[in-house]
Amino acid sequence: MPRDEELLFADHVGRFYAGHHGFPPMAGRLLGYLLICDPPQQTIDLLGEALLASRSAITGAVKLLEGYGYVARTRRAGERFDRVGLRPEALEPRNAEAELFREQAALLREGLAILPETQTAQRAALLELVALAEFFQVRLPQLMDEWREHRAALRAQGKLPELK
Repeated sequence: MPRDEELLFADHVGRFYAGHHGFPPMAGRLLGYLLICDPPQQTIDLLGEALLASRSAITGAVKLLEGYGYVARTRRAGERFDRVGLRPEALEPRNAEAELFREQAALLREGLAILPETQTAQRAALLELVALAEFFQVRLPQLMDEWREHRAALRAQGKLPELK
């Protein structure tokens, strides 16, 4: 059974992901719990007991998090149940691909093309959003490269462990 501070942490993560990413609170709570639970892979039943939630609530949260690539199910030889665990590569920041922002800028330019020149307020907003998308298209890949170099240096110094 999780300690009170573990449940509180899971609740805080749940609220964060609900408020900032639109996740159902249970999905965020599950994600939070998987960040700290021991062992790191848990069955649906154990997760339900730990988070005081129904099997269906946990299953739905697992499906959602699987869809985002945050968790994976595994099954050991001879077992009849899945274990759910956090995917280490899922900790890499999302939406940092230049292509996403290139597509967004193109989409926003499409909106600009249909607006009459007289709709200055809407045009100004779209122009700013295009500029922002283009900025992210260039800068986010650079930042991700800088982060990976920084992470490698921290690991080389023994300040960060390798993820398994």
